[in-house]
Amino acid sequence: MSGPGTGDVAYALKFISGKYQGGEFPLKPNKQVVIGRSSELDMVLVEDMVSRKHAKIAVQGSKITIEDLGSTNGTFVNGEKVRTARLKEGDRILIGTSILKLVVAGAESSQLSDAAVKHNLEAAAQAQAAKTKTSSMSGKIEDIPLPDLLQLFHTSKKNGVLVVTGAHEARIYLRQGRVYYAVIGGRHELGPQKSFNRIITWEDGDFELRPAEADEFMVELDHSTEALLMDALRLMDEYKRIAKDLPAPDAQLVLNRPLNKPLRELTPRELDILQLVYNHGSLQEMSDHSLIDDVEIAQGVLDLLRKDYIRGSE
Repeated sequence: MSGPGTGDVAYALKFISGKYQGGEFPLKPNKQVVIGRSSELDMVLVEDMVSRKHAKIAVQGSKITIEDLGSTNGTFVNGEKVRTARLKEGDRILIGTSILKLVVAGAESSQLSDAAVKHNLEAAAQAQAAKTKTSSMSGKIEDIPLPDLLQLFHTSKKNGVLVVTGAHEARIYLRQGRVYYAVIGGRHELGPQKSFNRIITWEDGDFELRPAEADEFMVELDHSTEALLMDALRLMDEYKRIAKDLPAPDAQLVLNRPLNKPLRELTPRELDILQLVYNHGSLQEMSDHSLIDDVEIAQGVLDLLRKDYIRGSE
């Protein structure tokens, strides 16, 4: 694959969050783009977290680089604060509340004049302003997966509530970039850990970072954001590994009758899951009514099926 700036490949910075969400800023060969709050710069981002001259992106032949110009709040690439860095396609840059992604530019975009680029960005800003007036950042999970987004927020020490709208509405609470609570659809009985692990698996939907709320919670997550993400991603991989063998989430499960195998042969956790089968029937209902993580419940159901303690309802 051709590298940035080479031959017939043109690149652009696509705004996937912030004032200009949905807009693109084409990068010209052997040119540089200075980004900041000052009105005479190439890319103007007027907000408190952006310095007067914040960062510079330069295209030199086959190489695209970004340099922080001594900004107060820093420049971040893929969640890491950088002084200088070489960019590649797909990299995500955080400056203030704007997330920009390096993408291959369309043929029309690469030929636009500076005035046309500015006009298109302002049109994107107006469309974005019409959508929401409460969020400081918003975008789509398809453009920036939640683990990457939370890593950006962690490194840049964001405060607020990340509202994610996918299969349901979920909220992830942030304090100085650290996740301290999570809830799906107002169902606090699931617990923040289990809710967070589920939210991380969502692959499409919208997100908004809203101002911090005054809510207080009896239980808060006390692990680092990195540890939470690592554990959630590990569980997601484990669930995907066994998913093909699982019954449908809404399929009814029942205890075998007669129950020929003695219960004493089961482990305490298997007995807990057997009780969940008896009380709730389906895998989805079992998972929704227990603090046991979804993977452990799913694996327990598989074990009980294989040992002939339970079966699908006919």
